[in-house]
Amino acid sequence: MWRHIASNAVTMLIVLLFLMGGLILWGRGQYQAAGPLEQAICLQVERGSNMRRVSVDLEDRGAVSSSTIFRMGADYAEKTSQLKAGSYLVDPGASMEEIVDIVTRGGASTCGTEVVYRIGVNRLGVQVRELDPGTNRFEEQASFTPAEDETPEIYTEKKAAADTRFRVALAEGVTSWQVVESLKAMDVLEGAVDDLPPEGSLAPDSYEVQPGDDRAAIIARMQEAQELRVAQAWLNRDEDLPIESPEELLVLASIIEKETGVANERGQVASVFVNRLNRGMRLQTDPTVIYGVTEGKGVLGRGLRQSELRAATPWNTYVIEGLPPTPIANPGIASLEAAARPLETPYVFFVADGTGGHAFAETLAEHNRNVAKWREIERQRATPSSGN
Repeated sequence: MWRHIASNAVTMLIVLLFLMGGLILWGRGQYQAAGPLEQAICLQVERGSNMRRVSVDLEDRGAVSSSTIFRMGADYAEKTSQLKAGSYLVDPGASMEEIVDIVTRGGASTCGTEVVYRIGVNRLGVQVRELDPGTNRFEEQASFTPAEDETPEIYTEKKAAADTRFRVALAEGVTSWQVVESLKAMDVLEGAVDDLPPEGSLAPDSYEVQPGDDRAAIIARMQEAQELRVAQAWLNRDEDLPIESPEELLVLASIIEKETGVANERGQVASVFVNRLNRGMRLQTDPTVIYGVTEGKGVLGRGLRQSELRAATPWNTYVIEGLPPTPIANPGIASLEAAARPLETPYVFFVADGTGGHAFAETLAEHNRNVAKWREIERQRATPSSGN
């Protein structure tokens, strides 16, 4: 009898082990399978939260089929204690395994509120925006100019939130002085900037920052990025360029940057300046004259005077030969590439054409006709239209 009982017990144990193994395999399959979420969500993990709260929130929002399996999978992967606070974008169909990885991996939040400080040529603008998980697009909540507008309440509120992300967006063509003054105006940053960075040494780009970050350290990041870009452009340059160093390449790129905001014109503008340098002609470009007047400290805000066009400054390319001694702004990648590999054209002249672009010319006679057209456009714009 005891032998029979023992035999039955062994059999039962085998069955239980088999069932348990099958249950584990089923649970593992559920953990790794595509989840039930149909539309992306922004999952907020508060500071001091735990995996149980997160799993219940996910189940309530239809992102996981079982909060229990979610927690067991996190425990088995030894990730329960690695939960990170933040706001995380969970895509449709994300598996439990993928979500656990998202909330334990760390790093910057991937959704929620973002405050963007936009350093532009004319001003510093601040934008508060929220990511819409359904469209994966940011929706603006508020925007203002610190020097002109009252600070919106939502900015103060979101600035203090633990999961808000902060970004500094540096536009192409700003000067180093404008960058430093804008960084000083950002109330989430700390530290002084003792020396003005050399003109052209800051890479226009978007930089993730954190409250309390040091301003000088952010500038160092911008300089490091620009050094790499200039080195790469110089490495890929045309061998017959009439420039002798990466520093001269940076100067030329800054002039191209300030001369046109039309992306597909940069190669042509670059070709004009290269052709002029090759022929020993003066560059005769207004942005360099403007820099000689302002030295990059603010916007001129008016047209150039004839006396300024004739004034002898180190940057007045109507007076000096060749390139000015320094860049006149911080150029972006596209202008660096255009300076390094300009298009091959016969053009040595260009003037605005009234559409935001330029009319290019090979001969002075053709250029004079283009100038006459532009002056007529200016005259018509200045003449008030008569109403009926």
